[in-house]
Amino acid sequence: MRDARDLLHAGAGVAVSAAGRHRARTLEAGAEAEALAEAVLVAQGWSVLDRNWRGGGGELDRVVLRGGELRFVEVKLRAEDDALADDAVPAHKRSRLRGAARAWLEAHGEHATAASAFMVVWVDAAGRTRLLDDAFDG
Repeated sequence: MRDARDLLHAGAGVAVSAAGRHRARTLEAGAEAEALAEAVLVAQGWSVLDRNWRGGGGELDRVVLRGGELRFVEVKLRAEDDALADDAVPAHKRSRLRGAARAWLEAHGEHATAASAFMVVWVDAAGRTRLLDDAFDG
């Protein structure tokens, strides 16, 4: 069975740089963190409406709904010893998330009147999660 690294190396004589391999590992780790965050959210009763939705100049890792409340979820993979800093979602990223959320609501008018907020889910290297609901202003 071939894994993602094999596929990266499969090009006809195409050399993959160390930076390219690092990026592939980072993307794989990010996808795993998003899957773990989703599992935690589903276990808490959230229904997943969208995954990795792009629009409005940004990307929403997950869009979830529970009891009429909508959350736009940003998943952050952090090193085990990394503090959960306030700057985990910097201002420029929050701006892109807001734009994506507005575009998502425009594309999904049936949810336009739902109470909504932004949620950040931190996943550390040990697979522990921490959720911060209503993480920043929309």
